[in-house]
Amino acid sequence: MEFLAEYASFLAKTATLVIAVLVVLSAIAGLRGKGRRKAGGQLQVTRLNEFYKDLRERLESGLLEKNQFKALRKQQAKEQKKQKKAAEDKPRVFVLDFDGDIKASATDSLRHEITALLTLATPRDEVVLRLESGGGMVHSYGLAASQLARIRQAGVPLTVCIDKVAASGGYMMACIGERIVSAPFAILGSIGVVAQLPNVNRLLKKHDIDFEVLTAGEYKRTLTVFGENTEKGREKFQEDLDVTHQLFKDFVSRYRPQLHIDDVATGEVWLGVAALNKQLVDELKTSDEYLGERARDSNLYHLHYAERKSLQERVGLAASGSVENALLGLWSRLSRWR
Repeated sequence: MEFLAEYASFLAKTATLVIAVLVVLSAIAGLRGKGRRKAGGQLQVTRLNEFYKDLRERLESGLLEKNQFKALRKQQAKEQKKQKKAAEDKPRVFVLDFDGDIKASATDSLRHEITALLTLATPRDEVVLRLESGGGMVHSYGLAASQLARIRQAGVPLTVCIDKVAASGGYMMACIGERIVSAPFAILGSIGVVAQLPNVNRLLKKHDIDFEVLTAGEYKRTLTVFGENTEKGREKFQEDLDVTHQLFKDFVSRYRPQLHIDDVATGEVWLGVAALNKQLVDELKTSDEYLGERARDSNLYHLHYAERKSLQERVGLAASGSVENALLGLWSRLSRWR
C-alpha cells in the first residue's frame, strides 16, 4: 500500500507538470495562430501496386532459400525493365475511402479527392470507392452522393466496394456506382426515412411548468420536444417524411433502374447474398479481391485528402495520448500488485 501511495503521489506531480507544459504550449500556439488563416490540407497519393509488390516480396523472402530468393529477384528485375514501358500505358484506378458517420463528415475530404482526380481521369480510367456507412442526415448524405455524381457526369467509370455496410444514406451513395461489389455478409438497403424525438410536455404539466411555442408560419414547427403536439402537426411531419422517402426512391431508381423499387424501398436491410438476388449489388467480392485483380492490369493510386492540424490541435492530441498512456501504465502496475 505504501508503494501505491508513493506511486500515486508521483503520478499526480507528473500530471501537474504535463498540464502546466501543455497550457504554456497552448498559449504559445494561440498567439502564433492569431492573424493567420486556417491551415488547409494536402492530397496524399499512395501507389498501391508497390504495396502489393512489397507484400509478395516479403512473403517470397520468408519462404525461399537465400540463393533462390536472389535468383528470383534478378529474374524479376529483368522482367520489370521489359514491363516498365508497358506499365506507362496501363489504365489508372483511383481508390478512395469513405467511412461515414451520421453527419457524413468524410464528405469534406471526398470532395477534394474527387476534384483532384477529375483533373486527370479519363473514361479509360476507373474510380473505386471503398464505402462504409450506416447512413445519417438526409442533407449531409445528399451532398456526399452529389460528389460521386460528378464522377459519373464526367464519364469516368465508378465502382463502389462494400465490405461491411452501406445502408440508408450509405446506399444512396453506393447506388451511383456503375458497378456495386459487395462482400457476402455486408449489410445493404434500408431505403427509407426515419425521424424520432421524445416529448416531455406531460411531465412539464405534471410539475406545473408551461412551455410556449411561438411561430410565424403555419408549419414552422410541427412536432416539438417540450410543447404539446397536435394531430395536425403529426400529419404534416409524416407528410414531410413521405416526400423525402419518395425523393430517395426516385434517386435510387435513376441510377439503378433494374430495381423493383417498391419491393426494396421498405426500410429493410439484406446481407450481400440476398442483396444480389434483389439486384441491389452486381457482384459478391471483397474490396481486397477486386483491387488485387485490377492491380494485374492497371496502375492503382490511393488518394486521401488530409486536413493539416493546427499546433493547438496537435498539442491536444498529444496530451490525450499522454494521459491515455499514463492511465494504461497505472492500471498495468496496479494489476500486477493485486
